[in-house]
Amino acid sequence: MKLRKYTKTENSWVMYDWANSAYSIVITTAVFPLFFKSVATDAGIESNVSTAYLGYTIAIATFILAMIGPILGTIADYKGLKKKFFFAFFLIGSVSTMSLAFVPEGLWLPLLIIYAITAVGFHGANIFYDAFLVDVTAEEKMDEVSARGFGLGYIGGAIPFILSIALILLAEKGIIPIPMVIATKMAFVITGIWWFVFTIPMLKNVIQIHSIEREPNLLAGSFRRLGNTFKEIKKYRTVFIFLLAYFFYIDGVGTIISMSTAYGTDLGISATNLLIILLATQLVAAPFAIIYGKLAYKFSVKTMLYVGIFVYVIICIYAFFMTSTMDFWILAMLVATSQGGIQALSRSYFAQLVPKEKSNEFFGFYNIFGKFAAVMGPLLVGVTAQLTGSSAYGVFSLVILFIIGGILLRMVPKPQSELV
Repeated sequence: MKLRKYTKTENSWVMYDWANSAYSIVITTAVFPLFFKSVATDAGIESNVSTAYLGYTIAIATFILAMIGPILGTIADYKGLKKKFFFAFFLIGSVSTMSLAFVPEGLWLPLLIIYAITAVGFHGANIFYDAFLVDVTAEEKMDEVSARGFGLGYIGGAIPFILSIALILLAEKGIIPIPMVIATKMAFVITGIWWFVFTIPMLKNVIQIHSIEREPNLLAGSFRRLGNTFKEIKKYRTVFIFLLAYFFYIDGVGTIISMSTAYGTDLGISATNLLIILLATQLVAAPFAIIYGKLAYKFSVKTMLYVGIFVYVIICIYAFFMTSTMDFWILAMLVATSQGGIQALSRSYFAQLVPKEKSNEFFGFYNIFGKFAAVMGPLLVGVTAQLTGSSAYGVFSLVILFIIGGILLRMVPKPQSELV
């Protein structure tokens, strides 16, 4: 296959994956969960209970976004509003991420509250970022551009992650004269700054192409259009079947991403080993995400989504029997092969199915299905952890979600770009 050249607009859009992936690895997956677990332990909270609290916080933040996502998306479909909404949520997310560094020591509840705000900003901005895919590239390039975003995102996320790990380890060994707590908090500041700076190309060079003309009362018009979409649901049957499939399989993906570090801590894996494993996962995941995009052209998007779902079924089964650091290494490498690919191709597949002028509205639904799934998964793991005293049963139960998602995906026809 010939190498493709990317436009300035495509590259600027891709750079946001580079920018916000720092949040995904440092805040969602690695440093923050470990920091919170440490603060909670010092406050006398048992390990499995603090894991449950983290799960509940993720569930609350994602529930808020699930409620407002379609409404915000519908409003943002009006001409000139998509970027304004994107900017507002991006700013909330990046600033609140830096604010984590200023929470007084030992206060685990305020830490969770600000973490929830960062999650609202991060995921809210992604509604509009994902919807911009229809504005930045042609339909036949969406799979590759989306996958390239995830691939570069893993590299972009790895750089501030490496800086954060270096600070924490140097502080732990006394090589630099600062406490580990301060070093960890500096990681939050680095992440917020990285996110802010590398979003600038997106703000400068990406514009809304597909839109709907504004009405005198935008809010009333948005609710009316949202209602019409529900009334015409048969017209968009393909879109909603895909969303139902996505709801199930992305639940498992998101839960494994957000809860993996806490789960590893419960298994007794040291913080240092967890950070190193997660860094290796980032580096391995980068080329695999791009490979998924390339293979989608050869074998079809759906085929590669099936591959990702199958890999995650194996991951959930293996996680149930995991007992050692080596097991966690194996699990992490399995995740690295498919984590970015399944997310990137889901995003581009959906973008090819929806009407472009209503992309924000439909990506609002994409968000609500993804976020309701993200409520269910962490709650499942959290409740199971408290009831059984082990998170392993909760992880294993995710298998059924991947199976249901795969079955529903079979009912979705190929996007138009694969039929020509």
